[in-house]
Parts: sequence; C-alpha cells; structure tokens
Amino acid sequence: MTSIIVIENKVSSVREYLSILERYKVYTRKQIEEDIDIRGAVERYLYLAVQSAIDLAEALVSAKNLRKPTTFSETFYILEEAGLISLELREELVKMAGFRNIIAHDYADVDYDIVFDVLQDKLADLEKFLQAVVK
Repeated sequence: MTSIIVIENKVSSVREYLSILERYKVYTRKQIEEDIDIRGAVERYLYLAVQSAIDLAEALVSAKNLRKPTTFSETFYILEEAGLISLELREELVKMAGFRNIIAHDYADVDYDIVFDVLQDKLADLEKFLQAVVK
C-alpha cells in the first residue's frame, strides 16, 4: 500500500471511532463506571480511537521520512518539530497517548473522572489532529 492510502485508512479509522464514541456521550460518569457493558465499550473505543491516531502519526512520520520515534508520545513531538501540528496540539496528543497506556496496561487503576473528561471534552483534540493531517 502507498503511504497516502495508509494515511487515508488511518484517518478513516479515527473518524469511525470518534463517531461511535459520540453515542456514549449521553451517559453520566456514574453510569459509565457502574455499568460493565457501557464501561467496557467506552474504554475499548477510547483505546481504539487513540491507538488509531497514534498509528496515523506513525504513518505520517514514515511518509515524510522523519526520524524514527522510540515511543508513541515521541511521534507527536516529531510531527510538531516538522511543523505538521502545533505545540498545543502536541501536548494534548501526548496526554492522549499516556491515557491510552493507562487503559491498555493499568486498567485496574483507571480513573473514571479522566475517562469521562476524555469522552466529553478531549475527543476534539483528535478532531483537530485529523484537520491538521488533512491540510
């Protein structure tokens, strides 16, 4: 696959997961934490949305022949250094990568205040990333 096709597929994946997550914004923080089915769906789709954004960032780094990152977070630093995203967006995306790691590895310690905040307010950062990529 060409780099453009890979990037387009990753953009499509992020958009798909963001669309699915919109359905879960109707739930309260308490409902998300207490209902095992809702909690599992929200956590999984948040994970997939952020992972897809990381995959997209990695595809951009590769397509632009930028230096190879050693961590997920570093990928966003590289994109900012190359002028593809703003400093402010980089900081938010780095936080999202950290959030992804918590969901993936520290699931026993997930803070549902943070999950709810990401669901309600931080998905816009992924939208901003998509807008920057499409430019």
